[in-house]
Amino acid sequence: MAVTPAVEREFAFDHRPETDQSFENALAKARAGERLSVADATELLTTGSESAGIDPDRKELVLEAADTRRAEVVGEEVTFVTNLNNNLTTACNTGCLFCNFKDTASNFERGSDVEHPGFTKTPAESREIVSEALEMGIYEVCSVSGLHPAFALDAEHLEILQSADEGPELNFKQPELYATDPHTYVKQIEAMAVGDVHVHSMTPEEAYHARRGTDWSYEEVYGRLKEAGLDSVPGTAAEILVDEVREVICPGKIGSDEWERAIEAAANVGLDTTATIMYGHVENEAHRAMHLKRVRDLQDRTGVITEFVPLSFIHQSTPLYERDVVTGGASTHEDELMIAVSRLFLDNVENIQSSWVKYGDEQGLKMLSCGANDFMGTILSEEITKRAGGEHGEFRDVSDLVEMIASVGRVPVERSTDYREKRRIDPGEGSHGPLLGPRADGSPMVVE
Repeated sequence: MAVTPAVEREFAFDHRPETDQSFENALAKARAGERLSVADATELLTTGSESAGIDPDRKELVLEAADTRRAEVVGEEVTFVTNLNNNLTTACNTGCLFCNFKDTASNFERGSDVEHPGFTKTPAESREIVSEALEMGIYEVCSVSGLHPAFALDAEHLEILQSADEGPELNFKQPELYATDPHTYVKQIEAMAVGDVHVHSMTPEEAYHARRGTDWSYEEVYGRLKEAGLDSVPGTAAEILVDEVREVICPGKIGSDEWERAIEAAANVGLDTTATIMYGHVENEAHRAMHLKRVRDLQDRTGVITEFVPLSFIHQSTPLYERDVVTGGASTHEDELMIAVSRLFLDNVENIQSSWVKYGDEQGLKMLSCGANDFMGTILSEEITKRAGGEHGEFRDVSDLVEMIASVGRVPVERSTDYREKRRIDPGEGSHGPLLGPRADGSPMVVE
């Protein structure tokens, strides 16, 4: 983690990577398959908290233990999903310092003369984008968006917001003030839920936005969205589930407890979720371990988390970097240990994802020997990481994924979003395309 010394002094966190546990004991527990503690995870993430820096020999021992556990739990298959990212808007006023995806919402208002690269899509545009991607064979559309002030859950929610006193705490403005009306979350979900595609959308942060100004529960929100066609929920907006870190990097976002309440509500109405961690900024290894504990406890209660996704902080074009709060992101050593300790600690989450968008192809494949067993998806369009300075592209054809996975001696497998449906692929069969999507026929998903 590359934090400037001045910042490290300024943010004198209560939680530090210091334990009474030893690295050797923690590794022995991991090898034996025992449930690890936060202190254990901290020792493994630091390769021993008694000294500074990562010990490369100890790191390799952690990676070996994680790879062994991966083989025991999921075998040699490496999965991926054929999917499209369709983010609805970049308009947002939340002000997260790790994000360069957003554009200040006032820039989208009619009459604004501020030039910006942002966008807002109408439901009709979303439907057209998903419909075209369905013909290419996608299984899933994933949608994670900015918190546009005009967004309401549905017509009833919009009426409530319109009758309330507008103020910054409500974060609402009339749709007609904007050059493009995003309409409602329900309308957007209905628009994307075309042709039996799996709709993976509405993070806990978006669900909070979709109930502002009401006393509605998260169950009410997710229940209405499920009726509109929502199939599962991305567990993003988690960042680090320790509030002293969130107060630094995203003070305008929901807290850790609120994030958990939203995920539990999604589970209560029958929706699967994922879970993430966004690491490598101002947090330390103790915070990462505490985050893993919250995710594992949540899974103990709900059982709906289908995968855990470590997201390495992409710093280049973010306010944290531009304001000299951080000098970079996580090191490769830290990336590998994050994947490995996630595998060893999360004994109730079967699938650990390696993101080629975050790590790149070569390092992303290396993560498959560090405990990961999922290699993300085809994406078709990836805007969030790219706008933060990511350099690893936006699209991988099925044939690309098959070739890469086979190159490291693993078995490529196309999967459904929930991992319940899988298709093993023989790399020697020639060109490959998806077969699990509603309109997939095995044709390659070539994008010129």
